[in-house]
Amino acid sequence: SSTPNKNANSRRDPTELRKRPVSRTRCDSHILANMGTTAETEEAIVRWHEVVNATDLDAARRAVTDPIVVSGPKGAGPISPDGFADWIMRSGIALRPRSYHPISARVFVVEQDARWPKNTAWTRLATMFRVTDVRVSAALRFADLHSALEFAYLYRELATTDADALMPAGV
Repeated sequence: SSTPNKNANSRRDPTELRKRPVSRTRCDSHILANMGTTAETEEAIVRWHEVVNATDLDAARRAVTDPIVVSGPKGAGPISPDGFADWIMRSGIALRPRSYHPISARVFVVEQDARWPKNTAWTRLATMFRVTDVRVSAALRFADLHSALEFAYLYRELATTDADALMPAGV
């Protein structure tokens, strides 16, 4: 096992973060088959975690859309891929996915353990991810899994019931 370098500019070893198994919700394969979800959605989210944990800024810029919508304790809104890369460097965050919860073809909630350079203890939180064209287009952080799931299900229903509003007039 490697010990992470305390220098914020150094790359973390992503294998250090994979020590615990990641669980899937009990009925994932059935849900995913019914939603028509391919492995691409989950792969995009796994790739997002890998580039964040490796502090691979070029790959991070390629792993997200322009813009990516984010939320966290310091605010919410759209940021550019460069802004996302800057966040990785500023935060120094390390994330360990614990469980994946598919909500729709493009939306997953991932329960995670997180830690930051100033606090080496792991903190449990959850993130709602939306994937567009095999890149993460939203990463919304929540204090706990329940809150993230509740919002994600509401988001799914809003998107479903508002599909007609997105159609151009006269179509």
